Amino acid sequence: MSRIGKLPISIPAGVTVNFKDDVVTVKGPKGELSQYVNPAIKVTIEDGHISFVENEETMQDDPKQRHAFHGLYRALVNNMVIGVSEGYKKELELVGVGYRVSNQGNIIELALGYTHNIFLQLPPEVKVETKSERNKNPLILLESCDKQLLGQICAKIRSFRKPEPYKGKGIKFVGEIIRRKSGKAAGAK
Repeated sequence: MSRIGKLPISIPAGVTVNFKDDVVTVKGPKGELSQYVNPAIKVTIEDGHISFVENEETMQDDPKQRHAFHGLYRALVNNMVIGVSEGYKKELELVGVGYRVSNQGNIIELALGYTHNIFLQLPPEVKVETKSERNKNPLILLESCDKQLLGQICAKIRSFRKPEPYKGKGIKFVGEIIRRKSGKAAGAK
């Protein structure tokens, strides 16, 4: 059995969990999420806990695959429960002269030193807020109940201008440390 898969998930107050036709549905104050679960894993919901057990009766896949699914689906459902009860937040920082960001509803406008501004339409599940203060780097604050979707959107925004190692310019997470390189002047000795 998987070490992660063995751990039961406690259901917080205000969250309801249903399992029907190999789909786990989690509803909470922040939203509703659903996840397909492979039939190789049995899901039981009782006494305010969700537990996952490998289903030995299914012979369609090998034991290694079943073992991997055990931890995977437990982690995915745990992320869903945390998402609908507390939610997930990410902060991105734009480092660079002239880099700006603004938003109109769920449309982000990024000025990243290219000849044109970049517009990105975000899904309705993601709430966005932008902050631009004088003498501080602009910030993008993203919030969602879906951890997977939030990470995907952060990766997309970051891909427009990844942080470079010489001056540290680009889009980075708040608190992220960029490994810096010395320029050609340091190597000329």
